[in-house]
Amino acid sequence: MHSVGKSWLLLTGFVFFYVIYLLFGALVFSSIERPVEDKLRHDMERLKEEFLNQSCVNAASLELFLNKVLTANKYGVSVLRNSSGRSNWDLASSMFFANTLVTTVGYGHPTPLSDAGKAFSIVYALIGVPFTMLVLTACVQRVMHPLVLAPVTLLQRSGLKPRPATVVHFLLLLIVVVLCFFLAPAAVFSVVEVSWTFLDGIYFCFISLCTIGLGDFVPAARPGQQYRALYQVAVMVYLFLGLMVMYLLLRTLHKMADVHGLTTLLQLPRCEESVLEEDTEPIVSNDPTPPQLKDKAASKPLDPGSQPSYNSINKG
Repeated sequence: MHSVGKSWLLLTGFVFFYVIYLLFGALVFSSIERPVEDKLRHDMERLKEEFLNQSCVNAASLELFLNKVLTANKYGVSVLRNSSGRSNWDLASSMFFANTLVTTVGYGHPTPLSDAGKAFSIVYALIGVPFTMLVLTACVQRVMHPLVLAPVTLLQRSGLKPRPATVVHFLLLLIVVVLCFFLAPAAVFSVVEVSWTFLDGIYFCFISLCTIGLGDFVPAARPGQQYRALYQVAVMVYLFLGLMVMYLLLRTLHKMADVHGLTTLLQLPRCEESVLEEDTEPIVSNDPTPPQLKDKAASKPLDPGSQPSYNSINKG
C-alpha cells in the first residue's frame, strides 16, 4: 500500500478508536455518576422543603438568595461565617492563581471577578502558557542525559540488550515518579487537608499533573488554613516539578517507542536527539586548544560512536 494511503488509514483508525473510547467513557461515567446525582438532587429538594416549612421565607426569595450565594461561591467568595475573613486575591493566592493559569491546570477557584481581570487573564495566559512550556522543555532537556541516556547506557553495560534495557529503565522511572509525585504527596495532602482522604489526594495529584484541573479539590481553600501562603508556594513548586517529570516520562516513553520501532510502525515522528547531544557539551571549555585548530577539527567527520546518544542504541 502507498505510504500516503497507509498514513490516512492509520489516522482514520486512530479517530475511530478515539470516538469509541469517548463513548465507552460516557457510558461508564453515566452509569456510575447519574444515580448519585439523582440521590443528591432528591436530598436537596427535601432539605429545601423542610427549610420552607420551618421558616417564613417564601420559595421565590429563597431561590434568589441561593442563586446569589452559588454565583459568589463560583468566584471563590463564601457566605459562611468562618470564611469571610480571608481574601482570595492576596499576594500568595494571586500568585497561586497565576501559576494554575500559565500551567493550564486551571482549578477554577477562584476566577476573575471583573472584566479587566478577565481581559488581563487572556493576555497573561497568551504569553505565560508558551513561556511556561518553553521553561519546562528546557528543564527536561537538561535532565534527559543524567536521568535517561546515562541509566540506559549503564543497564546495557551491565549485560542487558538495548530493548530490555529501555523497558527496565522506563519501569524504574515510572515507579520513582509514582512514589515521589503521587503516593507521597497524596499522603501529605490527606494530612494537611482534613477533609481529604488518601484516594482524594491521589486523585488531586493525577488531575493536577495531567493539567486536567477539574477544581473539585483545591489545596489551601479550607477556612482557617494555617501557613496558607507557605502552603500555596509549596504546591506551586510541586506542580512545576510534577509537570516537568510528567513531560520527562512522556519523552522517555517516546524514546523507548523509537528503540522498539513503534514510531516507525505507526508512522509517527521520532524524538529529536540533537538537543540532547548539545546539552552534553560544557558551556565553558577548559581545553587550551586554539580556536583555529578547533575549527579545523570541527570540519572533520565525527565518529558516530564518540558521544552517547539514545539513537545510538540498536533495536536488536
